[in-house]
Amino acid sequence: MTDGTRPRSRVSLEIAVQDVAGVRAARAAGAQRVELCVALGATGGLTPSVGLVDVALAVAEDFTDHEPIEVHPLIRPRAGGFVYDRTELDVALADVRAFVDAGAHGVVVGALTPDGRVDVEAVRALVAAAEGREVTFHRALDAVPDVLRELDTLAALGVARVLTSGGEARSIDGLEQLRRCAHHVHDGALPLQVQAGGGVRVADIAALVGAGVDAVHLSAKTLVHDAAGPGGAGEYEVTDAGLVLAARDALDAALASD
Repeated sequence: MTDGTRPRSRVSLEIAVQDVAGVRAARAAGAQRVELCVALGATGGLTPSVGLVDVALAVAEDFTDHEPIEVHPLIRPRAGGFVYDRTELDVALADVRAFVDAGAHGVVVGALTPDGRVDVEAVRALVAAAEGREVTFHRALDAVPDVLRELDTLAALGVARVLTSGGEARSIDGLEQLRRCAHHVHDGALPLQVQAGGGVRVADIAALVGAGVDAVHLSAKTLVHDAAGPGGAGEYEVTDAGLVLAARDALDAALASD
């Protein structure tokens, strides 16, 4: 048995995608959610356009040969750190409202104070703007000095899920911190899910499940080379459908052996 206290059947799979093809690949493989963003490799992810969200939602909900998949757009108005001024927060709030109006199932947010705490007022406003949709707090959590304290804060604010690598560049290297987070949430019966994400490889999934997390998040991306971009040859990222399927198989195998 694992150290987690929740039924392992509740461990879900989320794929970070940057286009509609990624939504299709994630849905076909049986993922439960996509985090929809742009500029993932260059910046760690930024807010997608309303048009991309609209079409992604249509694709996510219109297939007849697969189960529906949830679309959770990332709300990150710029690259860099997560301390936002009033204008940047206004942009984030406007994006949340636009995506709620479009029908998004949830949003992914993150805001910190200059001293490395969760920005309570900003997150409270973002949760309110989401109007009951699920709110995930992203890897801004990995920049705080006292993660367990901030888990309590986020649960009290109505956040449904946290995305964390356990404070390391790759989740597998933050395994013990992920285990501590899962224990803290489960033992305290907090209404919060711990989702492992950050450099996740298919081979890491069994260990992450064993740490007791509630969900696993990965980008499952590959690079495509294209000579048509500005300045000649270039490359861009796309979701690798084979990697998504392999991740789903690895998660199923981990749950079956638990």
